Amino acid sequence: MATRTLLNLEQFDQLPVVEGVLYELDEGEVATMTEPMPRHNFVRDNIAAVLRDFVHPRKLGRVCVETEYQLAPDTVRAPDVSFILADHMRDIDLDRRIVGAPALAVEVVSPTDLAQELARKVDQYLAAGAAEVWVVYPSMHEVHVFRGGGVACVLGPDDVLESPDLLPGFSVPVAQLFE
Repeated sequence: MATRTLLNLEQFDQLPVVEGVLYELDEGEVATMTEPMPRHNFVRDNIAAVLRDFVHPRKLGRVCVETEYQLAPDTVRAPDVSFILADHMRDIDLDRRIVGAPALAVEVVSPTDLAQELARKVDQYLAAGAAEVWVVYPSMHEVHVFRGGGVACVLGPDDVLESPDLLPGFSVPVAQLFE
């Protein structure tokens, strides 16, 4: 039987910095990710821009890219894009990792991502308090929207992405995210 080496948060923080390698902590196990390819980054940046254009003028909070969140004592995730409500911003030490989930976590799927790993991330974000999680598939031009209570929908390029509870009035054609 294989044994797993689990790290605590302090040990995780001591991992060496390696150029081109990103780390997350998944219930004590280190998840190593290589830096994403251009398609991934273009889609991530489009989503961040669309969200910022909506969020910032309304002073609803902050949109972040690849920011670490401690979702549990042994779990640290860095969604590709995230949105933090303005009320939550007052409680954040900007010089430390954010404790708790963002209101919205967005994961842009890379060709090497496994379905079970993505499902696990979605579950972890929602369990930690995220209102929504968007899993974005650049190759299929789809967005899978997850909300607490197991509500999920799949949107294709001809659909419109909205978030009536979290971002009232927000609306963007899904195809625009992939331009």
